[in-house]
Amino acid sequence: MGLVPWSKLAVLLCAALTTVNGAQIPLTPPLSSHFLKSATPALWDFNVTPNLNSTSHLIFDTVASLSQHWTNTRYRNGHNIVPGTVPVGTLLYHGTDKHEVPAGPEWTATDPEHSYLFCRSAPTIDGSSSGCWHLTLVVTRPLKVLYFDGSSAAKMYGGSMDTQDIVIWGEVKPDWTFSERTRINELCEWGREFGLDGFVRMEMDFEIMLCDFTVAVEIVSFLNLNSGMNRGRHRPPSKPPGREPSFEPVPSFPPPNDDVSSILQYRVIEAGVWHNTYPGETRINLDLNGLISFYDTDLFPSLAVARFGQERWKHRLQGLSVVDSKAFQTRIREVLEQIGHTGSGIDWSTLIRVVVDRYAERLEILQYLLNSTSTVEQAKRVQKHLRSMVIPYILHTSVPNSDFNNHSWALPVYEHCATTHTRYISSIPSILTRMTKSESLILRSVQEVSKEICRVVVGMWAEGVELGLDAISPASLSSVPARKFESVEIINAVRRWQERTEGLMAWLDWSVWVKCRPACGYEEICYLPTWPFIPGSGHGPRPPRPDVGQYRVKAQLQGADDGEEDPVLPQPKCIRRVEPFTGI
Repeated sequence: MGLVPWSKLAVLLCAALTTVNGAQIPLTPPLSSHFLKSATPALWDFNVTPNLNSTSHLIFDTVASLSQHWTNTRYRNGHNIVPGTVPVGTLLYHGTDKHEVPAGPEWTATDPEHSYLFCRSAPTIDGSSSGCWHLTLVVTRPLKVLYFDGSSAAKMYGGSMDTQDIVIWGEVKPDWTFSERTRINELCEWGREFGLDGFVRMEMDFEIMLCDFTVAVEIVSFLNLNSGMNRGRHRPPSKPPGREPSFEPVPSFPPPNDDVSSILQYRVIEAGVWHNTYPGETRINLDLNGLISFYDTDLFPSLAVARFGQERWKHRLQGLSVVDSKAFQTRIREVLEQIGHTGSGIDWSTLIRVVVDRYAERLEILQYLLNSTSTVEQAKRVQKHLRSMVIPYILHTSVPNSDFNNHSWALPVYEHCATTHTRYISSIPSILTRMTKSESLILRSVQEVSKEICRVVVGMWAEGVELGLDAISPASLSSVPARKFESVEIINAVRRWQERTEGLMAWLDWSVWVKCRPACGYEEICYLPTWPFIPGSGHGPRPPRPDVGQYRVKAQLQGADDGEEDPVLPQPKCIRRVEPFTGI
């Protein structure tokens, strides 16, 4: 079947969704009414901007960033829950102070640098070290897991644990932020009904909360290692007022200037950096057919009100209504009971990556060119760059007419640019009828992000053509009255383009543009501060804190203390990757 313009999709979708092989089937449309509205020609308008409450760009970016350390460090508060599997042959690691395989749920790491931090010496009477124990497991059948995005293992106030709270308790419980033992036990108990083997989270690196060390894994080795330092076990936490000391102790470090400690700290950061960008942590295979996003305003409308006007890094789930919480429980059950359903077969991760790869660097270069000296010659350079971005969509008939006010002659270019990556999906009924709700959500996000990129880019290109900056053949313009433009008009247009480009990039908010500037030297890496190596450990009013030992001291080395302001959006910085390790 050939491809058709969006303007004809409403009729096609109705036919596809009501008749399959001659039989009438009551189906829920895979695309929302919002999409059907945006498919009408009236909305191919360069002046129509995204709705203020639109979350398509947030869905797009969070899906594009799944299992990637950089973005999920930058935005700690996750909004996606995704089922997945851990392949056969994957190694998992567990550090401990005793030669005993855990009899219940425990934490495992995907990299040994991470688990080694928990490889502690058991205390002895004479104070000597007995070494530590490091368990290596291999997966013998695919592990069924549930992935929480964001820095979902960061023991902090402010929202990093929200999605887990909603799964377990149906509401956010800040007082239980440090209740890691309760959290893992209740997650595993909840997941038993669905055959889940564990839960994937991220902090310095990725971890799997493994529910049963006797199922689907076998021991590869259980080594008594040199602990590298005499690190005793944590004292039992004192009971804070009104709460039980139920949080799981975290590893402690020697004094921060200790060379061995610095090496260990850097190595676990380095292991996380391996998974910074696409494709991220590849030992977790995510099934996007079952993705649940709390940015889905159809499913969770109460959160739209709760986050309105807030910076993205402050978005969290505390405003989830009781009704929406129940809707989530229904949806997560539906997803987990249908694991393994193939859906449409579309590789959504790759499709999104195609869009990011196509525009990320080009928009960054456009921003650079627009920030250079404003001259007519520079404007022509910008116009050449804009033309190169849209050249696959410029029809032979796409030339200006006498109406220079609304770029109407460029609307076909806008439409082809915006729909090039998704038109085939929307045009094939057999694909539409197989799509899951999660896929429909992702499709809409790709459509709306592509549309906004093309609205801005094609709109600027069209204005440049009308200003005489573009090299269109004279024959194409023979019927168009000649117009002369003063340089001031062109310079003003370039300033408008600068604002539009900055606005577009801010709206997209892709973390690929978050870099160390200037670039780091050879002996350095660009690092985004991650828990626990960040100032402070919470946001807003805090419940009484228990003593969590030297680890918390290390987390405050940048100068944070109980009275300091809460940490803000992490900013990239250069740290050394060879001795002496400084800057962490």
